[in-house]
Amino acid sequence: MTVWDRPEPPTRPAPLDRGRIVAAAVALADEGGLEAVSLRKVAARLDVGPMRLYGYISTKEELFDLMVDEVYAEILPEERPGDWREALRGLAHRTRQACLRHEWLADLLGGRPALGPNALAVTETTLAAFDGVTDLDTVIRAVETVSAYVTGAIRREIAHLRAERATGLSDREWQHASGPHVMRMLATGRFPALATFVHEGTEVEPEVSFATGLGWVLDAVAAQLARPAGKPFRIAQ
Repeated sequence: MTVWDRPEPPTRPAPLDRGRIVAAAVALADEGGLEAVSLRKVAARLDVGPMRLYGYISTKEELFDLMVDEVYAEILPEERPGDWREALRGLAHRTRQACLRHEWLADLLGGRPALGPNALAVTETTLAAFDGVTDLDTVIRAVETVSAYVTGAIRREIAHLRAERATGLSDREWQHASGPHVMRMLATGRFPALATFVHEGTEVEPEVSFATGLGWVLDAVAAQLARPAGKPFRIAQ
């Protein structure tokens, strides 16, 4: 039985429910990452004994599942997207924004699908945008491809933010500090392509980089969808 199927225990002294537990866990993770979350620390934040939580959550993994679904509520679109491209673009940008608010979410993206009600609603909205567009196998590959890009791009951006905090140096400050070493290596003539990149490349803001790459991936998906397909994916009525 999953945490989604298991009922909460009867009300006890000192009001407690999964909603309060998850809110406390999310706050701890926002402050210190996933390593700051444990049932003991959540219980302390709620001023209850740790054993009280086991009636609601059996393991830390279940708690993470609940936390992820809590944030998926922020990713769910307010209105039904107009088409598949709008659906995937909106999902990508909302996921990125959610991860910037809750950096720990980036560590839990990918892997097995999230099964909470909010996550399932996000998946339903995404798949519904492909109704009648192409065959089911192509729909699955399209969603997987965009998801892979989004997960990788977000994790890269979060890694940069964490590196800034860990070193106390911004990207520009780090580049300046590393410059002498890089210039010495480029002066050897062994890295001509890299030298061109360093001397002639331009930097863009993370949001622009993310949107540009996403656009390229969506263009590739559109090109694939334009090819003849098998039986169209149709939503069962």
